[in-house]
Amino acid sequence: MTPTTSVTPTPPLAATVQTHPCARCGAPVPLDAGLCERCNPLGLKDVASSQAHGTVLIAIVVGVVILALAGRFALAGIGPFSGDVSNVAAAGSGLAVTIEVTNHGSSAGQTTCRLFDPTSGGIGPESTYAQSPRIEPGATVSFTASMTTLGSSVRPVGVDCGS
Repeated sequence: MTPTTSVTPTPPLAATVQTHPCARCGAPVPLDAGLCERCNPLGLKDVASSQAHGTVLIAIVVGVVILALAGRFALAGIGPFSGDVSNVAAAGSGLAVTIEVTNHGSSAGQTTCRLFDPTSGGIGPESTYAQSPRIEPGATVSFTASMTTLGSSVRPVGVDCGS
């Protein structure tokens, strides 16, 4: 007679279920559910994550469109502006530059003028910015800005007052 060995069968491993935290209390729940039994005792259907993210995305897009429209209506008719340098004088360690700015638009507004050395082609660190006062539509306003980046010797200064 030959000896027989008995093999005890091992039970199959239980399938592990992947989980994530409950949206309300943090208890582990299966991936296809958003809430645990305690937070959703009636077993009501959860909102799909694509619905929740889609709703937020639509709210952001609508908000951006509303802000864009509000900005468009707030700035409509302002500018374009044109500027000219009418006088350059030495003032302490810099220059006092008198600028004449005209508002060619249909609404009152302000502009930022860039003062620069025209020999550099308007490129370089020698430029300075000046805010104009409020200009009514079709009006021309003269104001003086100080510029220290070009030194104190009187020289030509260029101006660019965009809209």
